[in-house]
Amino acid sequence: MKNILKNTPMKPVNTLLFRLACMALPLAALMTSCDEKELLNPVPNIALQDAYIFDTPARVLGQVNGLYGAMKIGGLYGGRYLMLADIRGEEFINRTQNVFTGYDAWSHTVTSGSNDASSAWGTSYTAINSANLLIDGLPKHPDVVDAATAAQYIAEAKFVRAFCYFGLITRYAQPYVKDKGASPGIPLRLQGESTPANNDLARSTVAEVYGQILKDLDDAEASLPANYSTALLNTTRAHKNTAVALKTRVYLTMGDYAKTVTEAKKIVSDAAPFSAPAGVKHQLQANITTVFFTDYTTAESIFSMPMTALNLVSGQNSLAYEYNLNLEYNLNPTGILGEPTWPATDVRKSAFTRVAGGLTYLKKYNQTNPTTDYVPLLRYSEVLLNYAEALAKTGDLAKSAELLKAVRTRSDAAYVFPAADIATADALVKTIWTERRIEFLGEGLRSNDLLRNLLTIPAKGSGGLSAPSIAPSQPEYIFPIPNAELSTNKLI
Repeated sequence: MKNILKNTPMKPVNTLLFRLACMALPLAALMTSCDEKELLNPVPNIALQDAYIFDTPARVLGQVNGLYGAMKIGGLYGGRYLMLADIRGEEFINRTQNVFTGYDAWSHTVTSGSNDASSAWGTSYTAINSANLLIDGLPKHPDVVDAATAAQYIAEAKFVRAFCYFGLITRYAQPYVKDKGASPGIPLRLQGESTPANNDLARSTVAEVYGQILKDLDDAEASLPANYSTALLNTTRAHKNTAVALKTRVYLTMGDYAKTVTEAKKIVSDAAPFSAPAGVKHQLQANITTVFFTDYTTAESIFSMPMTALNLVSGQNSLAYEYNLNLEYNLNPTGILGEPTWPATDVRKSAFTRVAGGLTYLKKYNQTNPTTDYVPLLRYSEVLLNYAEALAKTGDLAKSAELLKAVRTRSDAAYVFPAADIATADALVKTIWTERRIEFLGEGLRSNDLLRNLLTIPAKGSGGLSAPSIAPSQPEYIFPIPNAELSTNKLI
C-alpha cells in the first residue's frame, strides 16, 4: 500500500481535485505484491502512465492494494472518521478546543467550511473513484488476469465502494429510518473519472444510495474468496464474510431487522460458542485485550486497517494520539463510564481505561510511539450484537439474550444481567444499546447508533466546555456538505 499518511492540519480541498488525485493512488502501489511483507512494508512510490495501468497482473494487484490504501488515509478510516463519529456522542469530553482534533464535531458547530465537514467527504470520494476506475477498467483488459481473479478484484472494489458510501450516507444525510430513505442523500458516483467533465451530479436519495450499497455488497459476497492464505490477509482484505458482516450493519441501520437476521445467520452458528460456520472461522477471542494489545489478526477481527512503523497514521488523525498520548479527550464521567451496569470487574474497564490527573482516558489504542495499533472497522462482537438487536426487534428474546451474554461474559464472566433488563423486547434492546456503548467505545459506532434510532445526541460538558443536546429535527444532527463540493458541483 502506498504510504500517504502524513499528519497535516486538515484543510478544505476541492472535491474534484480529490477525485483526480485518486488516479495516483493505484499508480503509486502498482508494483506491490500482496504477501505479508509488502502489505505491511510497501515499496517506494512509483508512477506509470495510464496506458500501462492494466498491463500486468502485478500492476492490477497494485491497484487493488491501492483501494485499501485509499481507505487507510488518516482523514478517513485510518483514524479521523472513527474519532469524529465517537466524539459527537456523549462519551468524551473535549479538553483543548482544537478544531484540528475534532472540536467542531464535538461541540456540534460543524459548518460547510469546517475541517470536520471536509475530511471524510473528499477522502471517501477519492477511494470511491479508485474503486470505480478498477471496476470500469478491468473488463476492458480481459487477458491480464484470469476471469476468477478479475471477478475477485472487482468484488473487492465493490466492497470498498460500499463501505465508503455507507460512511458518507450516515454522516451527511438524514437517517434512513426517518422517512424510509426519501430524504436527499449524496451524489452517487459509479463511474471512474479522470477529467472534470462529469463533476456536476445531483444528489441521489438516501434510499437510492442504500440500494447501491446493498447491491455492491451482494455482488461482492458472490465473488469474494472464502478466505486468504494468512490471518493478516483475512483481516485486511475483504472476503465473503467481510461483506456479510457489513450487511448486518447496513440492514440494522435501515431498520430492516428480518434481513439483519438473515445475513447474521450466514456467519453465526445456531448455538454457543458462536462462530462462523463457513469461510473465515470468525469467533470471539477469549480475552478482548488480545484483540487490541497482542494480536490484531485474530478471528474476531473481520476487517481492520493495518499499521506498521513504516506505514502508519500519526499525530492528529491517530486514535492513539487523540485518546491516549496527547489526551485531547477524556471519558465523560456521566457517559458510559458512569454506567452502573458496567462494573470495575469488566476487563474492558480495567484494561482499556486509565486515570491521569483525576480524569479517565481511553487506552484501547495502546501503541503511542509509534502509533501502530490496527484500526478495527468490523469485529465479530458487532455482528453478534447486531444479530441480538434484530432478534429482540423480531421477537426471539431468548436467542437475543444469549448473544448479548456471550459478549458481556467474555469480558466479565461473573456478570449476570438483572432480569428486568432482558425480560421484554424494549428492555432487552436498551440493554443491547448499553452493551454496544461499552464494547465499541472509541471504535466509531456511537454516532450511527444514535442516528439510526433517531435518538437525541445528549448534551455533555465539563470544566467550562459544553456541547448542547441535538435533536433529530435540528440541522446539526447531520454534517453539512462541504464548501468544496458546493462550489464545484452545480447540481448539488
